[in-house]
Amino acid sequence: MIMLKIFYLVFMGLTYFAIGAWAIIDPGFTDAVGLQVTSDIGYSEIAGIYGGLNLCIGSMCLIGLFKEYVGIFSIKFLTFLTGSIAFGRIISSVLPSMPGFFNTFFIFEICACLIGLLLINSTKKSDQIAQF
Repeated sequence: MIMLKIFYLVFMGLTYFAIGAWAIIDPGFTDAVGLQVTSDIGYSEIAGIYGGLNLCIGSMCLIGLFKEYVGIFSIKFLTFLTGSIAFGRIISSVLPSMPGFFNTFFIFEICACLIGLLLINSTKKSDQIAQF
């Protein structure tokens, strides 16, 4: 389970860091995620929300490789984040004129959430064993 935790933190750290850097550096990022920006403030919002937030999440995961408590927090945070985004996609899909929720982003979010839940559960079990 330790190797899965390390792989998860590395993969998520590099993925989120790369998405954040891409959103800050390339204004064409909006095309990849299906957004249309109509003003300069819109580009600033993309850089701040997609760029800054994802860059910091990626950094947090990579720091978590060296600081265990940061790693555990990162896994819990990403599990909540990806699960919430997937839940939002499912809920919005029942509204009229909204597209379905099943796409590659949804698959990524569900996989990240399920692996996160597995890692959280295994951490709790190892904590319980250590208490005996």
